[in-house]
Amino acid sequence: MIGISPRRLLAAAVVIAATMVGGAPQAGEAVRKSGYVIGPETCGDGALAFPKLRIGLAQGFCAGLVASEDDGLRFPRSIVQVPDSALFVIADMGGWGSGQGRLLRLDPAAPAGARIRELLTGLDYPFGLAIGPDRKVYASTAETIFRFDPRADNPAATVETIVHGLPGRRIRLSDGTRVEDSSHPLKAFMFDRTGRLFVNVGSHSDDCITPGPIRKPCPAGEGASPLAAIWMFVPPAGGVFATLKPNDPNPHREIYAQGLRNSMALALHPDFPDAGFAFLQGENGRDLPDIFKPNEEINAIEPGKHYGWPYCYDNTTESPEFKAVLAAAGPYRHLCANTARYRQPATLMPPHGAPLAMLYYQGSKFPQLAGRLIVGLHGYRPTGSRVLVYEVDARGFPVKSSPPVRYHVSCGTEPTHTFQADGVDVAAAPFTELVSEWHKVNGVRPQGAPVGLTVAADGAIWLVEDKNRTVIRIDATTAAPDAAEPCDRRSDAQIDALARFVAASAPNRARLSAFRAGVVEKHCVGCHADFGLKAGLSDAQKDDTVLRFMLGQDGWIFPGDPDAGKLRTRLRGVGAERLMPPGGEGLAAHEAGYAQLLDRVDLLVGTMVPGTRMRIRGGVVQRRFFARDGRECGNIPAGKVVVVTESPATGKTGFSRIYRPADLYLNGDCSDDQGYYIPQGSLAPL
Repeated sequence: MIGISPRRLLAAAVVIAATMVGGAPQAGEAVRKSGYVIGPETCGDGALAFPKLRIGLAQGFCAGLVASEDDGLRFPRSIVQVPDSALFVIADMGGWGSGQGRLLRLDPAAPAGARIRELLTGLDYPFGLAIGPDRKVYASTAETIFRFDPRADNPAATVETIVHGLPGRRIRLSDGTRVEDSSHPLKAFMFDRTGRLFVNVGSHSDDCITPGPIRKPCPAGEGASPLAAIWMFVPPAGGVFATLKPNDPNPHREIYAQGLRNSMALALHPDFPDAGFAFLQGENGRDLPDIFKPNEEINAIEPGKHYGWPYCYDNTTESPEFKAVLAAAGPYRHLCANTARYRQPATLMPPHGAPLAMLYYQGSKFPQLAGRLIVGLHGYRPTGSRVLVYEVDARGFPVKSSPPVRYHVSCGTEPTHTFQADGVDVAAAPFTELVSEWHKVNGVRPQGAPVGLTVAADGAIWLVEDKNRTVIRIDATTAAPDAAEPCDRRSDAQIDALARFVAASAPNRARLSAFRAGVVEKHCVGCHADFGLKAGLSDAQKDDTVLRFMLGQDGWIFPGDPDAGKLRTRLRGVGAERLMPPGGEGLAAHEAGYAQLLDRVDLLVGTMVPGTRMRIRGGVVQRRFFARDGRECGNIPAGKVVVVTESPATGKTGFSRIYRPADLYLNGDCSDDQGYYIPQGSLAPL
């Protein structure tokens, strides 16, 4: 085996595995599920042995793929085990459209392809799942919390609503402003030991910034029913909420904590609410252009306290847009330094990591994790896509260390970075990584997108990925960890070449400029780090900056094939991921010229690379393509579009040279300097 790369060994294993799955695949055909290449290795034992995934797990752990998009998953967001059962319930939002959500039942012991059954359908943004004090399964939509029986013949007949009328997608702020598309309508929730219910009521926007100067407090956080808060509902005697009829009032409610932008990750220490034990919240901070600020936060929640949003971030940094509010007389005067009202984070977390799940490990399978805090980071930036493990003290609070404290940056020029606030190293709680470096690797895996976490009765850790449409089970193993995978995002040289192509084409320069002015600057400022735009740039520099930003994002643009990229699907609201820009459902119908701008950006992507666009011929499921030296580089499905840059190819009879295909179809062994070639008979005109 000496001299054979792990990637080549995996490719060989995939060929073997392909022969074991229905049908006789062509030589070299990979078995892929939700973007993961599946080989013959498994993780787990007996009925709980599932195909092993290569996702950068720590030593002693392995990951098995339980379910994928092939099983009907669309956009799973959370998972919980049904008490006294081997079954699980999954909340699958379906996407960011109203009425697309489902609750699903997962039977891990069932045959592949038959593990999932629909329980409830037509739900608006189901997200939260929890086991109540009565050991029943509870779930949330954007506006309700309810319980139901997932084992019933007719689960819909067992639904009992316990809270309704929560702020959902369409809301009115305290100053009367109508918001048609609130940015954070999802309801994470949890129960404490007494039966009290804590519910996330997220903010309506990223930062509450309006055209300046801003002289009044953010209306989202004001009034009797503030957003950016944790609401607490108190059950009657006995600790179990009554079933509500449509016109019944909600149970007694208190505003437990405020200034929390979006509390998707919540964790209660098992001894809470005994005095001094931890109630933790993982804060998704505002979206600044700098990749290293602001930091995400773990907050120690106390009743009646304010945690800063939108006025303070990091530890005590003031949001510059609200300096007038923070300087004026009133409840927010010098808030970021007001220790009586404002609580600094218990610890900072990696910036832009996007914590969406958090729990204390109480299982028996992993004694090395006993009592520790586990946090999943969903963010697409190089600080996200991982699962963290924190040491905690006897009361459940993360243990901080003096600066410098470092965190990992996937595929970065510098692999680590120190926690900083206002440019100065600060104390933070160090952590280890259960899953690390979960970056995209061509032909092996997509970028990780962990959301919901739960610990099963046997101590295994289960998680779901929304964008990748998976359920994953983490088990113990004695095998050595997999070798680290290389980073293969689009390189600076590739981006430079594509930018030169666009700059050399007058029609594409015009298309890019129109898109930048009519979509990015008009509707996307404040999202995606402002597409890299900064003050003082000329129009030409703005165009180049926007183009390079988009080309640097994972999967946004595949030159020659606009249908394959996320830029098109998100701008047009196609598929499960959220429409971009937020609230843009009516833009194409009501804003003059907007639909034409989307068509123009499709033309930009389609004609970005000089050459002839051709379609992969049908007749078989997919067609192989090769490097100049004959190495097989991957398979492209029938019907996909490629750009032919030379036909016939010089020095390769019977082949056409094509521009680098979409990453999904590359097996990782080929490189741009060798080029990519496909038999001419595999191509057909558009």
